[in-house]
Amino acid sequence: MNESGTEAVDAPRRDGIGSDVSVVIMTCNRCQSLSATLDHLAAMPERPPVVVVDNGSDDDTARVVAGAPDARLVRLATNEGVGARNVGVDAVSTPYVAFCDDDSWWAPGSLRRAAQVLDAHPDLGAVTAHVLVGPDERDDPTSLAMAGGPLANVPGLPGVPVGGFLACALVVRREAFLDVGGFQRAFQIGGEEALLAIDLLDAGWALHYLPDVIVHHHPTPAHRPGRHRRQLRNDLWTLWLRRPPGRAARQSVAVLRGAGMSIDTAGGAAAAVRGLPWVLRHRRRARPSTEAVLRALDQDRA
Repeated sequence: MNESGTEAVDAPRRDGIGSDVSVVIMTCNRCQSLSATLDHLAAMPERPPVVVVDNGSDDDTARVVAGAPDARLVRLATNEGVGARNVGVDAVSTPYVAFCDDDSWWAPGSLRRAAQVLDAHPDLGAVTAHVLVGPDERDDPTSLAMAGGPLANVPGLPGVPVGGFLACALVVRREAFLDVGGFQRAFQIGGEEALLAIDLLDAGWALHYLPDVIVHHHPTPAHRPGRHRRQLRNDLWTLWLRRPPGRAARQSVAVLRGAGMSIDTAGGAAAAVRGLPWVLRHRRRARPSTEAVLRALDQDRA
C-alpha cells in the first residue's frame, strides 16, 4: 500500500514488450468517452497498465473500467479536480507516467518511444507529444506553437525544449512529478499545467516536445460551468506564485487584456484577488534560470 491508501500497480511484462509507463486517467461522469479511450489503450502494443481515478461519478464508470483489460479503478468520494491525477501517480510504481483525458489516447508505439527517450536522457523530466484533434486529425495549435518555440535547442537531446505542456500529452518521470508535489490541487481544472511546468524546470528538469510521439484528442461537448473563470484565476495565480513582482504585474495586465471584457473575466480576476492570502503563503520565486526561460516565452507570445 502507498500513502494514498491504494495498491501500487506494477508494469506487466508481456511477449517481451513490457512497459515502463503507466497511464493515469481522471474522469467524472463521462463513461462513454472513457470507454472509447480504454479501448484504444488496450489495443496499444505496449499494453500499459491503466489507473482510472474517478472524481465521484454516479454513472457507469465503474462498470466500464471493470470490463477493460489492464485497467483498475480508484474511486474518490468527492470531486478532487486535478488532485485526482496526483492520486493516480501515487498508485503506480512504474518509472514513467503518461496522462490521458477521458477523451484522448496515445497512438500505438508512442509510449514506448517516450520511455526510450527518457531512459536515454536522465536530465529530461518529461516529454510532451504532438496532439491531433478530432477525426480529421487537425494539429492542435499548442503543438504547432511548441514545434516553433523560442528556446534554444540542447545538443544531444531530441525534440524541442519547451516551458509547458498539455496534461493529456504528457509523459513525466514519476520521481520528478512527486518531488515537485504534482499538480496544485487548489487550481481544480483549467490551466493547471503551467505551474507544474515551472516547478519541474525550477527543480532542474528539462522538458521537451517530441513531434514523433502522438496523442489523439477527440473532445466531446461538455458543459463546464466556471471553466473560463478558473482558467483566468489560475493564470494569474501562476504568475503571482512564481514570477518577480514587476514581471507578474505586467504579465497579469497582458492576461486580462487577452481575456477580453466579460463577466467571466471580471469573475476570474475577482477570484484571483480573493485568493491572494493563499498565494502569499505559498509564493516561491522561480530561480533566475527558470525566469529566463519564462521571459523568453513571454516575448514569443507577445
